[in-house]
Amino acid sequence: MKITSIPLILKYMRIQQGYTQENIAEILNSSKGQVTRYESENSKYYQEIPVRHIITLAKLYNVSADFLLGLTDIPDPYPRSENVND
Repeated sequence: MKITSIPLILKYMRIQQGYTQENIAEILNSSKGQVTRYESENSKYYQEIPVRHIITLAKLYNVSADFLLGLTDIPDPYPRSENVND
């Protein structure tokens, strides 16, 4: 079954990679509460995740941003050109 909910994808990837919400908050220079809101399916608490955080998580998890955004079920990252900053 394909997961297309961004909050569920973010939570799934975090757990699959062995990270806690605290770990991710530190990596994103954010708070645990903010990560909780990114992963919340409740519209009352959900907050959209900034593009800069999607990029950071895509690199951390070695998946494409499209995968994290639920646009594809293929997690493989795209090849990067040599001149793109990490």
